[in-house]
Amino acid sequence: MKHDDFNACLLVVVVLVVSAALSPAVATGAQWQLLKSSIGVSAMHMQLLPNDRVVVFDRTDFGPSNLSLPDGRCRDDPRDWTLHHDCTAHAAEYDVAANAVRALTLQTDPWCSSGTLDPDGRLVQTGGANDGERAVRYFNPCSDCDWKEEPAGLAAPRWYATNQVLPDGTAIVVGGRSQPSFEFVPKNRVTSAVVLPLLRDTNDPGESNNLYPFVYLNVDGNLFIFANNRSILFDYNTNTVVREYPPTPDGDPRSYPCTGSSVLLPLPPSGDDVQVLICGGAPRGAFVKASHKLFIGALKTCLRMGINDPSPVWSIETMPSARVMGDMVLLPDGDEVLILNGAAAGTAGWDLGRDPVLAPVGYRPGASAGVRFEVKTPATVPRMYHSSAVLLRDGRVLVGGSNPHAFYNFTGVDYPTDLSLEAYSPEYLAPEKAELRPRVVAAPKDLVYGEHFTVRFDVAAADDKQVRVTMVAPSFATHSFSMNQRLLILETEGTAPAVEEDEWVYEVAVVAPRSAFIAPPGYYMLFIVNGGIPSEGIWVRIQQQ
Repeated sequence: MKHDDFNACLLVVVVLVVSAALSPAVATGAQWQLLKSSIGVSAMHMQLLPNDRVVVFDRTDFGPSNLSLPDGRCRDDPRDWTLHHDCTAHAAEYDVAANAVRALTLQTDPWCSSGTLDPDGRLVQTGGANDGERAVRYFNPCSDCDWKEEPAGLAAPRWYATNQVLPDGTAIVVGGRSQPSFEFVPKNRVTSAVVLPLLRDTNDPGESNNLYPFVYLNVDGNLFIFANNRSILFDYNTNTVVREYPPTPDGDPRSYPCTGSSVLLPLPPSGDDVQVLICGGAPRGAFVKASHKLFIGALKTCLRMGINDPSPVWSIETMPSARVMGDMVLLPDGDEVLILNGAAAGTAGWDLGRDPVLAPVGYRPGASAGVRFEVKTPATVPRMYHSSAVLLRDGRVLVGGSNPHAFYNFTGVDYPTDLSLEAYSPEYLAPEKAELRPRVVAAPKDLVYGEHFTVRFDVAAADDKQVRVTMVAPSFATHSFSMNQRLLILETEGTAPAVEEDEWVYEVAVVAPRSAFIAPPGYYMLFIVNGGIPSEGIWVRIQQQ
């Protein structure tokens, strides 16, 4: 064999080996479970409350839902676009433990709205369409509570906006259609809307591509805001841009309707390595083309950047499959981001998505580049436009929604309206992992910033060198973005057998997050993670002393 031929063959072998090594792994241990074939409403929006109930709602102007209001109640609204007299519910409370649904009464339209939990665990829900565009709605976590609404609670109409809880527990509401501004709820800072030039400058005529911006509280107290293909670090106290980040390398938008998804990756104990991950979306112009029935392929890339790096730059990674309108959920082990739902072509919008992506993908941020993705057990239900997913305290992921139509439409369409709820159980819930699964025996319910505390847990097979404690904030999920989603890996000071207890009981010494910049005040799910296997979470509340 000639020398050149040998080198060519060797090169082919190397390329094939590297390609094989970089192929995504396939995991089959996860499971899907149908919880309810119908809850009567489509899960366009979901929020887990600290009483283990999930508020689920869509919009009031779909026409009648499949869930009746109780006791013969009806809603009379002369401004409703579809029904002036409506005796059906457009919101429901799902009881996780009982697998039961309770109808709730909405008066104003929350279509494509936003939300957050306040420090008391109350859902503060803002904006929408029509008579709900300036509404602020409140829902308390109690067994018989219902919505309370302020129809004119916002300074400006907010449709497709994003909420982020701040260190003082206030919610900042950012953006919305034709609203390049922000405001606060409650109005304890500024009573009017404040212009945000980034949103004005990132609006694509005919497409927008800057709705539902990705907003995160940085550990320095400023806000990271991403819209279209640009991002800034923003001081909302002084209304100044602290830092401008590089635009996305491909120049394509990742915001609605070319909808990608995003998470703030798990924050380490030091809190100084803050990284944003954005996955999927659609090429610029895809929305207009889809509106003319030309459905081009979604983006197959993820972008990742350390927002506090001295010279931040987006790194690019390739997913196993293209995805638009996906959802991203931080799993409580702190090791994996779950990417699920969505389509492989088209964009967000009425009937503008095609080719559902049924197989979730896991992304392990701590793994080496090139081997971070893992394909999971596929679902059987397409979850297209208006789907959502939230983490539950038991470690499962609640998945629902999919209504790409202007009304409820169950027949004669490619992707019928879906009213079901499913649970996705990651591999850590597999029966063969039971010996490693810890159970929290004792822990404080209330925490103070920087407090040293102890969590007692039992487990059949302890791995004291790989015990970590995580805290996860419950998120408000809609339109492929989970607002306020945040996972903290807490500082620990050692694990040891508990004194005067049996051989299965251990204690881990933990330090609470040191400031509200790292963990805004309110409720979190706290997990013990043993050898990569999380316990069932417990609810804790953190606040100033």
